[in-house]
Amino acid sequence: MDINYICTMIIYKTNEEVELMKISAQLVSNTLAEIAKVLKPGMTTLEIDHLANTFILDHGAVPSFYNYNGFPFHIITSVNDVVVHGFPTNQELRDGDIISVDVGTIKNGFHGDHAYTFIIGDVSAEILKLVKTTKDSLYLGIEQAVAGKRMGDIGYAIQSHNENQGYGVVRDLVGHGLGKDMHEDPQVPNYGRKGSGSLLKENLVLAIEPMINLGKKEVFLDEDGWTIRTADGKPSVHFEHDVCVKKGKALILSDYAPIEKAEKANINLNSTYY
Repeated sequence: MDINYICTMIIYKTNEEVELMKISAQLVSNTLAEIAKVLKPGMTTLEIDHLANTFILDHGAVPSFYNYNGFPFHIITSVNDVVVHGFPTNQELRDGDIISVDVGTIKNGFHGDHAYTFIIGDVSAEILKLVKTTKDSLYLGIEQAVAGKRMGDIGYAIQSHNENQGYGVVRDLVGHGLGKDMHEDPQVPNYGRKGSGSLLKENLVLAIEPMINLGKKEVFLDEDGWTIRTADGKPSVHFEHDVCVKKGKALILSDYAPIEKAEKANINLNSTYY
């Protein structure tokens, strides 16, 4: 989840706290996998919200997003031109839609928070490319999340990969630190210059989350006060992982493997971009 927040300091985690955070992060991954098993045209995003809330509660955690600064739902469902913060509704998903599902959990006192964009049925090659490029850029950013690098290295990797394809990299929303609070310092922009920004140190946990538009980078806030849409009405894609900065190689706390496995098994989801 990305939302305006105020923080005052960077909090580095102990190894034991990182392991607790991994439990929360992987519960998010497993929740997204449960959603991937059943997503299909005709399903409403409110049904997805109910499924996720039940699964999270059944596993001894609570949804991070519910009532967070007044947010009225348990998860975020952002369809087509919605970048982030989309409300679950009675709107039925249609063949050819894309939907970013953003989930947060609190377990053992720590938050997990990440997102995955699903393709419903058949979409154009143009949309497939946008989804794949955004997902690939997430991992390129993660490769830079190592001790001794700088925050700008993460943003540059994401920005350059997407802008080389002509996509708009959203500036108004960023990733963030993660821990006992869902939004901690530092902010993690999806743009930047190599070698710029704050120094990355071991056991800093980040939610890295490229939000990439098929068209222009500009976005606007809908009248509900939450939903962020692309200014030109073109689709947007959002992927997010929970990542711990380490020496040599970043540690990804969340796990897309169960999501991808469920996605491939669901005949209603298009997995041709793997």
